[in-house]
Amino acid sequence: MRIQLLILVLMASSSPGLLTCSGPDRGADSLETVATRQTDHPKLRFTTGIRSILEDRQGNVWFGSHNEGAARYADGAYTYYTVADGLSDDQVRSIYEDRDGNIWFECGEGLSIYDGHQIHAVISQDYSVPERWNIRNESLWFKGDPATGYSEAEAHPGVYGYDGKSLRYHKFPMFVDSAAGNQYSVSTPFAEGKNGRVWFGTYSAVVGYDGNSFTLIDNTTLGLSENTGLLHVRSIYEDSRGRLWIGNNGIGVLLRENGRTVNFSQERGLVSPLGTRSGGFISSANTLEHVFAIGEDANGAIWFGDRDTGAWRYDGTSVKNYGTGAGLPVPFVLQIYQSMEGELWFGMEDGSVQRFVNERFQRLF
Repeated sequence: MRIQLLILVLMASSSPGLLTCSGPDRGADSLETVATRQTDHPKLRFTTGIRSILEDRQGNVWFGSHNEGAARYADGAYTYYTVADGLSDDQVRSIYEDRDGNIWFECGEGLSIYDGHQIHAVISQDYSVPERWNIRNESLWFKGDPATGYSEAEAHPGVYGYDGKSLRYHKFPMFVDSAAGNQYSVSTPFAEGKNGRVWFGTYSAVVGYDGNSFTLIDNTTLGLSENTGLLHVRSIYEDSRGRLWIGNNGIGVLLRENGRTVNFSQERGLVSPLGTRSGGFISSANTLEHVFAIGEDANGAIWFGDRDTGAWRYDGTSVKNYGTGAGLPVPFVLQIYQSMEGELWFGMEDGSVQRFVNERFQRLF
């Protein structure tokens, strides 16, 4: 079932000199100019979904799949990498480039790095001071080593921070019940916001840290229950206006603005009646309930990728849905990535990468 395809795709940092899996808005070219360029790329051979995308500083494009490893597109051809080539796992949830040009792969289990020559698993982690947080030094953040939960060495829900030299484990101070570790496993990419704040999405909570204090958004703070539907976080994104968007697998999109959080999907009439929801329910048309990707285009419109109903665009006034009738090959959008030229790329469940041109989607990779 597609409900089993867990998406934790990282859309995150824009630190100086750092490229991550969510590309910056360069603002140099209009979308119309980008749309007219030749994009006759050979097709990716992945068939199990595109979970992560990165353009590196050399102009290469990297893709992470659901369970077929990673691929690099350079000079008109693809090079494919799997566990046989050094990846810690063939599920590649996020891809980053650090300040030294190394490429990092956050895998379903473990972390790997490409140094320009080969890929190898990262096994040197520091667990000595898990209580010490320093977001001013750390520029990249990663989930724990297991697919869910935490390892014996980690011992507590938390994240790894990389400062350019070492990889340190930081535990979340608000989750003291170790038995609930899976519930607070990191389930999304980290998102960097205004004033240095960093956001982390876990299955049942979103944690923000600004260097001094933590912000917790969970079922308790939101007043959610089994009757209303609970958090099942699959994507987070802070937009250019400082609004935090939280995509859930089941209750839709939450919007946090000026310290207040509302159910955006519900307010727009885009959720199913509570009585129709159970287990891995499939959403009907015209609903925005299973949101695995969020992004922002060069015009400031917010885009959502749904598991069952395709792509959605919110222009600040109205919300519009684009499904298979608009050219999407399948309805499940796993990743929304902004290219260096300001164009949005959509990673799909069928292993293709689409772009949006003249109100329709077309295959790009």
